[in-house]
Amino acid sequence: MKYVTSFIRFWWNFIVGDDWRVAVGLAAALGGTWVLAHHGVNAWWLLPLAVALLLVGSVVRESHAGR
Repeated sequence: MKYVTSFIRFWWNFIVGDDWRVAVGLAAALGGTWVLAHHGVNAWWLLPLAVALLLVGSVVRESHAGR
């Protein structure tokens, strides 16, 4: 059971890391891209936009937390 717990903790730390909001945002962006592409929309632009916005939001949150 120890190996299973270690495996789950590794993947949790690898995917979620320090900021769960980024992980949720990326999951939502991936889901949104899939839905748009499934309905025939050319949605290549959604993931780069989401990554840029999530990066900016993360940096702003960390800069305010350091004050």
